[in-house]
Order: sequence, then structure tokens, then C-alpha cells
Amino acid sequence: METWGPVIWALTPTVIVGLAFWGVMRAILHSDRNERAAYARLEAEERRRRAERAAQANGSDTPDR
Repeated sequence: METWGPVIWALTPTVIVGLAFWGVMRAILHSDRNERAAYARLEAEERRRRAERAAQANGSDTPDR
């Protein structure tokens, strides 16, 4: 049991830093995914609005698809 104490003390900082890095990277990737999804929703909404405006300008009740 004498040799396991120093081994644990030597590996603990590496494990802690590795877990912290994993957590930060996971948060970054999740926020990026959520940001892209939100941007895609806004973009789709804007395209829908433009299609409606174009249809109204052409005198049609429904946009062409």
C-alpha cells in the first residue's frame, strides 16, 4: 500500500485537469450546437417572411414552393 499513495498523488492533478478540459469542451460544443440551431430557426423564419412578402407583392395569396 506504500507505493499506491504516491501514484495516486501523482495522477490526481492530471485526472482533475483532464476532467475540467472535458467539461469545458463539452460545454463549448453544446453551446455551438444550440447557437447553430437557433440561427437556423431564425433563418427559416426570415425566408418564410420574405416568401410571404414576395407572394403579396405578386398578388398571390400563398407563396410559391
